[in-house]
Amino acid sequence: MTKKELTFEESLTQLEAIVGKMETGEMSLNDLMLNYSEGIKLSNHCYTLLERAEKTMDLLVTEQDGKLSEEPLDLEGDV
Repeated sequence: MTKKELTFEESLTQLEAIVGKMETGEMSLNDLMLNYSEGIKLSNHCYTLLERAEKTMDLLVTEQDGKLSEEPLDLEGDV
């Protein structure tokens, strides 16, 4: 499974596992570098998925006449 096929949850789980292994302090420098590199890729993938979700999220609002309309989600900090 490639990074692009991983879900956010799968990517985050793998990233947490890498961090856990690195925090033990028992890895060689080479293994630390390889795990760090993999962690950066997973982190970037998670960020991309979150950014995509944020941009495509819409709120459905019920109008007084009973019809539904879409409005872009207004997140804190957005201008």
